[in-house]
Amino acid sequence: MTGADVPRVTAAGSERDQRRAAATLADGGLRPGDRLLVSAAASPALLAVVLGALRTGIVPVVLDPGLPAAERAALAEDADPALDVGADPAALLGTAEADLADVPLARPMHYTSGTTGRRKGVWSGIRAEDDARALVAEEIELWGFGPADRHLVLSPLHHSAPLRFAIHTLLAGGEVLLPGPFDAARAAAAISALAPTTTFCVPTHLQRLLARSDVDWSSFRRLVHAGAPCPAPLKRVVLEALPSGSVWEFYGSTEAQFTVCSPDDWLARPGSVGRARPGRRLETDGRGQLWCAVPPWARFEYWRAPEKTAAAWRGDRVTVGDLGRVDDDGTVWLDGRREDLVISGGVNVYPAEVEAVLDAHPDVVESAVFGVPDDEWGQRVVAAYVGAADPGDLRSWSRERLAPAKRPKSLHRLADLPRTSTGKVRRLDLPVVVGLDGA
Repeated sequence: MTGADVPRVTAAGSERDQRRAAATLADGGLRPGDRLLVSAAASPALLAVVLGALRTGIVPVVLDPGLPAAERAALAEDADPALDVGADPAALLGTAEADLADVPLARPMHYTSGTTGRRKGVWSGIRAEDDARALVAEEIELWGFGPADRHLVLSPLHHSAPLRFAIHTLLAGGEVLLPGPFDAARAAAAISALAPTTTFCVPTHLQRLLARSDVDWSSFRRLVHAGAPCPAPLKRVVLEALPSGSVWEFYGSTEAQFTVCSPDDWLARPGSVGRARPGRRLETDGRGQLWCAVPPWARFEYWRAPEKTAAAWRGDRVTVGDLGRVDDDGTVWLDGRREDLVISGGVNVYPAEVEAVLDAHPDVVESAVFGVPDDEWGQRVVAAYVGAADPGDLRSWSRERLAPAKRPKSLHRLADLPRTSTGKVRRLDLPVVVGLDGA
């Protein structure tokens, strides 16, 4: 791959196409608050249509183009769009142009990834002008996006974080690079040829790129990762490979953003996810569930699910069901999700704690811990892992470092862990993958 092979989206070129998309949508009768359904691969046209809609108050509902037909149909029915452009956003780029607001007046509506149950639409409605500007300013200031940035897209744009990073790069006057679906060789070539300054990625991307010897990381001023836990050994290798101060992390979800973790903060407290983003405050309840107080522009509801919305909010505080701890200095540690909790013999077992022990074994690349039904204990702890470790040796390792209730009762070596396209482990699939779905 050469630089000429990679689609490059400039802020000026995209703005023209955004105006064209906005004009076509207006001619089609779409108005602020209407939903536009699009399920297309990453392209300049997709970014233009999403931003052209947002800057006129129309809400793009961005779906995975690889969804099975039945699942797509169910989500389309739920979203109730005024227009479904399908896989062809370029069809909206006519010749007429319409005026745009300076900033997006809404957020895209994404459906939660579904790793722990039925997908839910995350709806933020139309923003007041001050809130719309504050939302954009927060993101641009946090990551320092500017006209000199070249942002490399490594993750699918139908997910919230990669789309958010690309959108705000363009809004800040920068350029977006679209090398296509992730392939380590193609991504390495794009990095070498185009010298990107920023990227968002998940730990799986880092693992595969760092296994190569042909990646020149020197151009990055900011590499941001999230989406899944990053094992401490991998994080240390990333920090050593990239320019000093460039590797950042955040903790967030489709619904909201909670923390940011600088390289110095992580090195001081390995395994943490940093501190609250500006304008936010994190705390835990009696069950260890994390709640975050957020500013007005970060509020959301679950689309047509008032009972789920009510359960997620307490005043200005919101939870997405994650468990964790907050130190006196505000440092946040994650213990997993409430629905991932394994209760064995009345003991709460947090998968993240067990995984940290397994991942520390020199012959384990990564692990995932989950529970399966057990007649005697209610649930028993099971682990799947990637790496060369012998199960017997790993069992001894666990015995020396974990209380009895937390030790995996069976260990299953896999070539890869099942994941969503954002790198999150699909825990619901693991019992089937290891042959314990009948347990």
